[in-house]
Amino acid sequence: MMHAVLQPVIAVALATALTGCWFSERIEEFGGPTMGSSYSVKYVPGENTPELDAVKREAEAILAEVDQQMSTYRDDSLISTFNRAPAGSCLAMPEGMLELVRVGELLSQQSAGAFDLTLEPLLNLWGFGPQARAERVPTAAQLAEARQRMGHQHLRIDGQQLCKDVAVQLDLNSIAAGYTVDRIIARLGELGVSSYLVDVTGELKAAGRKPDGQPWRVAIEAPRDDQRVAQKILQLDGYGISTSGDYRNYFEQNGVRYSHTLDPLTGAPITHKLAAVTVADASTLRADGLSTLLMVLGPERGFAYAEQAGIAAFFVTRDGEAFVTRSTPAFEQLFAAGEEQ
Repeated sequence: MMHAVLQPVIAVALATALTGCWFSERIEEFGGPTMGSSYSVKYVPGENTPELDAVKREAEAILAEVDQQMSTYRDDSLISTFNRAPAGSCLAMPEGMLELVRVGELLSQQSAGAFDLTLEPLLNLWGFGPQARAERVPTAAQLAEARQRMGHQHLRIDGQQLCKDVAVQLDLNSIAAGYTVDRIIARLGELGVSSYLVDVTGELKAAGRKPDGQPWRVAIEAPRDDQRVAQKILQLDGYGISTSGDYRNYFEQNGVRYSHTLDPLTGAPITHKLAAVTVADASTLRADGLSTLLMVLGPERGFAYAEQAGIAAFFVTRDGEAFVTRSTPAFEQLFAAGEEQ
């Protein structure tokens, strides 16, 4: 989704409880609150992996760093400082933030603008952002003014500095969680861990096997407002999973439902019938961005885009009161062997 409070936890890790001590290996587990939601880490320790408390400290240091750099809900974060800076400003940025800007620019170019990290003025205008006052439909004049301060063409990376030629505001929440998953996994690898399941606000990745030899399994939720039901169960080994959906994230005004997912090209919420889309990719960061991009494009354009680009994606589209599902060939190929309904 395009910002933190919109991230539904749609892909959820399945329980990994072990009974007895049948195996010499064990699953360690910890988690807690983060980014307005939660995170969890499950892993099989290697020979030289430190104790659980030390591993947890490493993961939470990464979460704290990302929060300090990228949270638009903190006035003292680096991104908030950049967003307050006037046109013509440059600010030194850590490599991670520059990487996300580069990824966002590439996704924007590849999708003809359907993906955009400079939506903050629009998010606030519609009532979805950190400076929002109420969920409401803005006027045409307000939309036109906000769109003057949008667009990746107004950003420029100069060495380690990020510069802007108009007063653009960044929102990295559509890819920050996927990036964080990959950061935590990289640190786990340095600590001797090769089997894990890491979940940050519903963006997740797993690799390796559990001590009993079974793969890690995750469930993709069916898009229902009233309860959580598993629609698909996938076996993951080396892939990140990200789901974007608008079915729990909307407001209504005068009987019209307005999704919290904004289309950068119209400046307004999406109006198509795509309820949710799940993407699998070796990079959780990329999966996170692509799920948002496809959600904006919708069921027809999004599916055609994913199919042409070889993206492993699973689409759930509204059909009256029911839902229709459709997988790209890459998704079917990736999960054909280990998928359960």
